[in-house]
Amino acid sequence: MLTYALPGSLVMAESLLVGASLLNIFLAVWFVNARLYPMAVSLFPLMIHKSQPKWKYYFSCHFIAVSAWLIMKSNYKSVEKKHRIDFWIGIGCATWTTAVIGTFVGFYLSDYLDKNMMMGLAILNPIYFLCMMVGAMKTIQITASVILGLLLGPIFYFFSPEWSILLGGFIGGTIAYFIGELNVN
Repeated sequence: MLTYALPGSLVMAESLLVGASLLNIFLAVWFVNARLYPMAVSLFPLMIHKSQPKWKYYFSCHFIAVSAWLIMKSNYKSVEKKHRIDFWIGIGCATWTTAVIGTFVGFYLSDYLDKNMMMGLAILNPIYFLCMMVGAMKTIQITASVILGLLLGPIFYFFSPEWSILLGGFIGGTIAYFIGELNVN
């Protein structure tokens, strides 16, 4: 319940299974979740308002996840600036609660599912994120980064299976950034 985003949860669970120390588990989860930092940096300036207390911002940092971030980035302009942090906390509480309930239900129902169903459900999360990203493709940068990531990830797999996702995302995102910068001028 304290490790909200799926990759951090998986690293924590796997580390516990292999008997890692609490310090190693903390560091591993911290490094995995560091990928959320750019999302926080791009989101929080859009929500800052002088009438809101600082504790709301500290509290709401715990709700950074791709799905919640995409929802907020798609809707923040329609929310009055002084209410954006409250809107964000609402999104965060809703997605966090759904994730926790889904985790408990999935854990207890997994004994009743066959292996093929389990493998099918494992691929559901990446498909969900892909659909969310396609729905958010409102700028040339986002569109280019999604398309380039989809193309480059499998290409890099042939050269380095362990690093293919990172290389595809980093190089695709970098190219998309420069494409966006060129189209602004």
